[in-house]
Amino acid sequence: MILTTTPSIEGKTIVEYKGIVFGEVISGVNFFKDFGASIRNFIGGRSGSYEKELLDARTKAIKELEERAIALGANAVVGIDVDYEVLGEGGGMLMVTVSGTAVMAV
Repeated sequence: MILTTTPSIEGKTIVEYKGIVFGEVISGVNFFKDFGASIRNFIGGRSGSYEKELLDARTKAIKELEERAIALGANAVVGIDVDYEVLGEGGGMLMVTVSGTAVMAV
């Protein structure tokens, strides 16, 4: 499966558009990660726990997008866009959405 943010695939021809596909992940951030991040915010530095949570959510959303493209009979997804939102009371939830166009490319 070819996954790309570009509208075309170098060296390939898109012969069929299968449809728009999405991958979504909403994950909660627990108290300990939040507490550690608030300390780093005060003293400076990176929040490894938040970075890991973001990486995990993005990876899962891309995997879901890929699975939905396969279900449509696609062998690639072009024009991928990744969006991030903070949801919930106090911003305690992270939402990652990934979208793109499932295609058959040869």
